[in-house]
Amino acid sequence: MVIIFVYMSYKSKTDSKIELNEPMAAYAIQGNSPSIYNLLGSSKLPKLSNDFDVLTLARQGFPKRVLLSLAKKISLNIQELANILHISERTLQRYDDDDIIKTEYAEKAVELARLYTRGEEVFGSIDKFKIWIKTPGLVFRGEAPLALLDTSAGFDMVFKELGRIEYGIFA
Repeated sequence: MVIIFVYMSYKSKTDSKIELNEPMAAYAIQGNSPSIYNLLGSSKLPKLSNDFDVLTLARQGFPKRVLLSLAKKISLNIQELANILHISERTLQRYDDDDIIKTEYAEKAVELARLYTRGEEVFGSIDKFKIWIKTPGLVFRGEAPLALLDTSAGFDMVFKELGRIEYGIFA
């Protein structure tokens, strides 16, 4: 659950000119909400505490072990991960655990972590989301949502369907 506080201040001057200052927003996360930072976190990486940290991590790339750790947390095997990243299994296996993966793979991994975080928010449990994402559905023309994640359009479709599920709009 995210709580947003917005404060607006008004200043009135004697010459009847009213000035509106920009709103200030404070964001606070309450409870045990899922976090992309937990999915991408690793003991050997700097602590990820905000979106700019994730952005920097994606731009720099990160070690293969972080990618494998993400795959393990979200129950993907090497073949499924390789299909999503558009990399052959063999090429992925050739990377040493401490080798920095290319930024395009890091970016896809970040998007994957965002999707699973969103899925956990919608379903209330990462385990329920893992079952849903591997189950074929009519809305995806008989394909499992996981099979669509090899393209950005597929990611968009799955994100949109999560929004529909969240608001009770079933196709």
